[in-house]
Amino acid sequence: MAILYWFKNDLRLHDNEALYRAVELGKKLLLCYCIDPKNYRQLDLGFRKSDKVRHQFLLQCLADLRSRLQRMGGNLLVVSGNPAIEITKLVNELKITDIYAEEEYAEEESELVEGVKNALPDFCQLNPFWGRTLYHKDDIPYAIDEIPLISKTYRIKTTKETEVRACFPAVKEIDFLKIADYGEIPDLESVVQENNKSEEIEPFVKGGETKALERLQHYFFETEQLTAYKWTRNRSLGMDYSSKFSPYLALGCLSPRYVYHEVKRYEEKTKKNYGTWWFVFELVWRDFFIFRHMRVGPKLYTKNGFKGKKVEFDNSKILFDRWCAGKTGIPFIDAHMRQLSQTGYMSNRGRVNCASFLIHDYKVDWRWGAAYFESKLIDYDVSVNWMNWHMQAFEIWYTNPVHQANKYNAQEYIRNWLPELAHLDNIAILIPWESDIESYPKPLEIYQKWQRSINTINKKKLKETAK
Repeated sequence: MAILYWFKNDLRLHDNEALYRAVELGKKLLLCYCIDPKNYRQLDLGFRKSDKVRHQFLLQCLADLRSRLQRMGGNLLVVSGNPAIEITKLVNELKITDIYAEEEYAEEESELVEGVKNALPDFCQLNPFWGRTLYHKDDIPYAIDEIPLISKTYRIKTTKETEVRACFPAVKEIDFLKIADYGEIPDLESVVQENNKSEEIEPFVKGGETKALERLQHYFFETEQLTAYKWTRNRSLGMDYSSKFSPYLALGCLSPRYVYHEVKRYEEKTKKNYGTWWFVFELVWRDFFIFRHMRVGPKLYTKNGFKGKKVEFDNSKILFDRWCAGKTGIPFIDAHMRQLSQTGYMSNRGRVNCASFLIHDYKVDWRWGAAYFESKLIDYDVSVNWMNWHMQAFEIWYTNPVHQANKYNAQEYIRNWLPELAHLDNIAILIPWESDIESYPKPLEIYQKWQRSINTINKKKLKETAK
């Protein structure tokens, strides 16, 4: 009699209730991850649902988890295929009586789990445990169908009336079920059964629980960057302007509860200020997106959003492809889009501007942009990504990329990702269409709503010339 632990987006040994409960039973345990080729299918928009850079990050996370398990005397089984088929095959071959896994809530993920559950023989039971959020879903002061649609309403009541649960101890000993072949961790070409080897891409941060815990230690206690978080978080260049925890939270290499309790330890040991408060605020915000998604369901993915606001889009595929390629002629947009394509990461400031530009300037369906970000982001989280795009389309004001580039002094960031503009001075690089640059595209249109910002930038040039 044995148990199978099914890893999904919970690739960690610390604060993992489902894994902890499985180990607690004291039975032989097989730990498994199933790579589903369906997640890499080609979309009609011209790219994969999940692209190379996301897969590279996943491979790093799996390799790290496997290494950690091997040091405990075991291993991680990695299979590729339809989970309903592959997991059921393991259950029948190894006489697995129970499957333990993290509980899902989003539509595709829930359908996948339901497919596995329906395929299981009668002697095997699936046991899900909630582990995705800072606050447990059973502890918040709202039923899911009553989750407020306004973040402040949710946050104030929830933070006042809900305690963050203690973390589960990290799993250190497992009675492993040994099998003959644990499988290789396959590259993208093997998963989609293609012979054309694509170029290797290095994700912005390296994946895995080991790197996640190292990053937390660095950002909190070695450099004490957490103290300055509120005032640096809107930058785009470098590593330490923000935590870079989001990729690790997305794949579950880092527990949000663990992060929270480490913030509290930081406040006791180092300093408590608006920076630490704001960091917790972001964790609560992440919860809000997840719980609001659970309330609105599939309406989130509709053209007019879950609020049913009617918005018309022109949906030029040419403009969309130009945006994806980072060739809009707007440096602040293009630099961020090229970073995304090459590394799978983009700053929060970049995401806001790139989404706003695509929706409100290019008049392209917000869902196209959300799908492209889903394809590329190593920190892709279904609720965070789609809720953020929904906000840009329906819930917040337009963001001016010319103004934002000037406000946040983005010149060095632009030079880093747009080398064809690196020779320009700090004024010209923000408005390169006013210079004769053959190697960089001109914008489709210089919108009137940008003119005030352009004038502000040019006034700086006049002041410098007058000195």
